[in-house]
Amino acid sequence: MIVGYVIAILILLMMSGFFSGSETALTAASRARMHALEKDGDKRAKTVNRLLANRENFIGAILLGNNVVNILASVLATTLFTTLFGQGGLALAMATAVMTILVLIFSEVMPKTYAITRPDAVALVVSGPISLLVRGAAWIVKLVQIIVNGVLRLVGAGTAVNPLSAEEEIRGAIDLHAAEGGVDKDDHLRLVGALDLKDLTVEDVMIHRKNIYMLDADLEPRQLIMKALSSPNTRIPLYRGEKEEIIGILHAKDLLRAAIPLGGDLSGLDLDAILRKPWFVPETTPVQEQLNHFLSRGQHFALVIDEYGELQGLITLEDILEEIVGAIHDEHDVQIQGVRPQPDGSVNVDGWVPIRDLNRATGWELPDEEAVTVAGLVIHEAQTIPEPGQSFVFHGYKFRVLRRQRNQVTGVNVSKAEAAAAVD
Repeated sequence: MIVGYVIAILILLMMSGFFSGSETALTAASRARMHALEKDGDKRAKTVNRLLANRENFIGAILLGNNVVNILASVLATTLFTTLFGQGGLALAMATAVMTILVLIFSEVMPKTYAITRPDAVALVVSGPISLLVRGAAWIVKLVQIIVNGVLRLVGAGTAVNPLSAEEEIRGAIDLHAAEGGVDKDDHLRLVGALDLKDLTVEDVMIHRKNIYMLDADLEPRQLIMKALSSPNTRIPLYRGEKEEIIGILHAKDLLRAAIPLGGDLSGLDLDAILRKPWFVPETTPVQEQLNHFLSRGQHFALVIDEYGELQGLITLEDILEEIVGAIHDEHDVQIQGVRPQPDGSVNVDGWVPIRDLNRATGWELPDEEAVTVAGLVIHEAQTIPEPGQSFVFHGYKFRVLRRQRNQVTGVNVSKAEAAAAVD
């Protein structure tokens, strides 16, 4: 009889361990990996995904089974110790102590530790039995959920919390692996950059009008050709009169095709015939939408205007791709970084440099919600146009104005506020 009690208690402890490990494995299993395995035809992964689709049911069923076997094991243990030591507090105390130790070690810590180290593998193994348990205990779990939800509503805790969106979950996973060293800095920037596209507008990534290389359409043809060929760009906006008056886009290939047949006599060059019609897009256009426009129209170049139709800058397909893969340079690019690290750990930055580019180059986290460029951020936070030599501390960083041209801040030294204080 005593042997029977011991065997029954051991079986119940094993069942409790099975339930505990199953709960840990299923809640920690990778949904992405299970989805991939299901696509490959793994029936066990399909069962896991079905369980994960309704967590309340399988967690309720597991808790039900676990509590039943734990209570039953405790009852049997109390009966066993009463038989051995007679009625009294000693038997009850010994039963409580022994069962607490056994349940803690063999039914909780050990199975959960094992399951958390290999959640996907364990989840695949236990998915079948747990699925049967969920179906068998469905009506009991449903009744328990009704009671629980009713009590939660009575105490004002019944409002469900919105779960993380798929994007938030992906972003969180990327940030976690980057923090743990599983994803290097460049890969982290590329992955996050792809997710950030939908939150950016054309204004955030465009080349500002002050940095656009453009030519006067009234230049003498030979001079125009020489300037066009010396440019690192293949597409060049042409203006007539004011620089705001863009009359067309000159493509280097179109220019060469028209100039070569003329030999040395370029006076017959018909510039208007080879100019391409400029494509104007609003600065508020989402970057993701602009990328789709580039792909659908087969064009890689657009001019950016504000709500009044004034030229603000230009955007290319390369500018958008660089938000994902980082700076793209070829043998014709002019390497103007605008970001110059200093020996003391600070950075000298040209005012026109976008905040996003500075963050990418330094790994900092300067905000770019209220301003696009470094100069814009300084002016926005200072609420004035500062003079050279003035210093400010915003968002944990120190900004010291180096240069100012008229009403424009053209050079800033930026450093972390803690590092700047240590140097001072």
